[in-house]
Amino acid sequence: MAEMKDLGFDTKAIHAGAAPDPTTGARATPIYQTTSYVFDDADHAASLFGLQAFGNIYTRIMNPTQAVLEEKTAALEGGTAALAVASGHAAQAIVFHTIMEPGDEFIAGRNLYGGSINQFNHAFKKFDWNVVWADIDDPKSFENAISPKTKAIFIESIANPGGAVTDIAAIAEIARRAGVPLIVDNTLASPYLCRPIEHGADIVVHSLSKFMGGHGNSIGGVIVDGGTFDWSRDGRYPTMSEPCESYHGLKLHETFGNFAFAIACRVLALRDLGPAISPMNAFLILTGMETLSLRMKKHSKNALAVAKYLNDHDKVTWVSYAGLEGDKYHDLAEKYCPKGAGAVLTFGLKGGHDAGVKLVDGVEMFSHLANIGDTRSLIIHPASTTHSQLTDEQKVAAGAGPDVVRLSVGIESKKDIIADLEQALKQV
Repeated sequence: MAEMKDLGFDTKAIHAGAAPDPTTGARATPIYQTTSYVFDDADHAASLFGLQAFGNIYTRIMNPTQAVLEEKTAALEGGTAALAVASGHAAQAIVFHTIMEPGDEFIAGRNLYGGSINQFNHAFKKFDWNVVWADIDDPKSFENAISPKTKAIFIESIANPGGAVTDIAAIAEIARRAGVPLIVDNTLASPYLCRPIEHGADIVVHSLSKFMGGHGNSIGGVIVDGGTFDWSRDGRYPTMSEPCESYHGLKLHETFGNFAFAIACRVLALRDLGPAISPMNAFLILTGMETLSLRMKKHSKNALAVAKYLNDHDKVTWVSYAGLEGDKYHDLAEKYCPKGAGAVLTFGLKGGHDAGVKLVDGVEMFSHLANIGDTRSLIIHPASTTHSQLTDEQKVAAGAGPDVVRLSVGIESKKDIIADLEQALKQV
């Protein structure tokens, strides 16, 4: 087979990281349901624990099923290495634990998943990590927010729930000039629609529970190291550049080069905080990833059809979907997501909050639940659920105002999706 980097996306989705099991010949990646692994001898064990050799030690830190998932994700995103963890929130916590020190700041775009806004505003404060908010529609606002305490910039490629497309390259240039890494949550787009590293991102994170797994049956997250950031340039990232007490003075960036960040996340933050992905969940997500391109094509095609239908409906006041011509983010979608604008869209109803709640209660085929990226079509009223802990002002800023309904359009027949919305809209 050709070099993996030269293969097509669909081929990588099936073959990257995966090979027949050397012991049994099993073609599907086995579920290595074990806590720990036998060492060859005392020297072998010592070399593993000292980071002098790569191998399996304990499933909290690594697992063979997990390793295939990591290699596949890194290949699809164009990164140097990856680390799979228990959830998307765990991925973000691990990333910032590796980058930040008490008192540090990071800048984040306001258009984020409500859970991330809560994590940044509240949970991270317990570590004395402080978020400064910026406007993704105004890249200059990120530049204006930079201070000597800034350690990173965080954005979503396609924002959840509003579907706004972020100008990754413009913000990446600001991060580069400031000497800080750009972290991109690529959950809504998936690497099939958008590859942020190609546009200047240094680190990519995903909730694997969404489109990567694709079937709503498993929780997981992943961190992809772009291998593009110089962690040793000015001493601002001591975890990466200074001697590590845990490993007898080893300098992680000096030793591991362009995949050092992924190593640091694994052998420090994951080791000590412990949000490990289960082998079973890694297996289920791997299975879903093999059909990622097929699903994303259908998701995007169906979502565009639904957006056009809603855009013409007399009970709908507005539709936000970057795939629609005339949408404010359409040009950015053409640049960053040329294969489609994804599955998630939002819209507003005449009647506001009460109308949105009634619509959600009236659907039959759509599932009312707090998830996206499933094969099934999903619906939710964010202001009363996923973003309910935010202030009214924060809800509006995040694209989750009182009239907003969010759809994650599935891969069913589009006529059936639209028919379900039609019968529910008649009840509003």
